Amino acid sequence: MAGTIVERILMSTDTEATKPQLRIKGRLMSASEIERTLVRLAHQIVEKTNGSEGLVLVGIKRRGIPLAERLATLISGIEKRPIATGVLDIRFYRDDLTTEDVRPIVDKRDLGAEITDRDVILCDDVLYTGRTIRAALDALFDYGRPRRVQLAVLIDRGHRELPIEATYVGKNVPTSGREIIEVKFREVDNDEQVLLVERVD
Repeated sequence: MAGTIVERILMSTDTEATKPQLRIKGRLMSASEIERTLVRLAHQIVEKTNGSEGLVLVGIKRRGIPLAERLATLISGIEKRPIATGVLDIRFYRDDLTTEDVRPIVDKRDLGAEITDRDVILCDDVLYTGRTIRAALDALFDYGRPRRVQLAVLIDRGHRELPIEATYVGKNVPTSGREIIEVKFREVDNDEQVLLVERVD
């Protein structure tokens, strides 16, 4: 019995050793600051799209989904009309998968909205290297041919590896390679804030 306990402790220690140790450096946005930022983004979207006719907001799973839904609700309040939303899961479209030529069979019902000849705004919580957005664009065009595609993000942290920029940015946060942005939405995390976290050796 004692041996079993020791083995569990060693296994736990090994697991913890392989996980990156993180420490919180500071809070970048509170819940009220997130809300004010989303209101500003909603007004910018309405202005740049000349209203909301033909507009679809597509959230990239996971935290892009509540971002898209909240922006759609705010735009609906401004424009007094419902705004279509969709959900995009791009896990199998990433170009850093180890298995080559793995592409899912796309079921158009999965997106949840018609995008052909419509203005689509992809929504994600953090824009970093641009690889997630590139994968999202590949996936999106399997569902149809939008009239225009724009990008809305809550945080742009820089360090782009691809020529991708957001049309709508909540906050620009210059970061180092050791730092991580943690966006927490109540719909996903039961919490509401944006944290700057750093890897600790």
